[in-house]
Amino acid sequence: AAAGLSYVGAYVINTYKSYDNFLQDKYALLPAVIIICVAVVMFIIGLIGCCATFRESRVGLGLFLAIILVIFIAEVSAFVLGFVYREKVKTDVQSTMRSVFEKYDGKNPESTVVDYLQEQLHCCGVKNYSDWTTTQWFNSTGNNSVPLSCCQQEAKNCTGHLDQPQEL
Repeated sequence: AAAGLSYVGAYVINTYKSYDNFLQDKYALLPAVIIICVAVVMFIIGLIGCCATFRESRVGLGLFLAIILVIFIAEVSAFVLGFVYREKVKTDVQSTMRSVFEKYDGKNPESTVVDYLQEQLHCCGVKNYSDWTTTQWFNSTGNNSVPLSCCQQEAKNCTGHLDQPQEL
């Protein structure tokens, strides 16, 4: 389990590099760091449990049980806090995404990240393609279209025009 959590934490940190323009908050990597720390603690706790079982130590097994109970309480608390604050996180991420979409010009690093995000997640805009109609890029191009990264991968002749929403 500790190895699995270590992998997940490292994967999140590695993936963060692709989306760091959307997650401008300095605490965005905190969950990944916490996951890695939990993996280290789980390894140590597992070692304690194995040693206590091997030696048949009642004190060691009691300590192991107490640690497992504390971890269970922490997990339940984390679940409750995640449930309570889910709307705040959603609102914060959407507002940050909207600000990055406003900076889109097709050439700058934010534009590259937006294109990458839309291609990888098979999406267009923050909620849908109509989000592009309020951006500076949309108004400056004047061609009534969205970036080509909004096009579906199987759409061969997609131009990004809003009169063909089935291709977006």
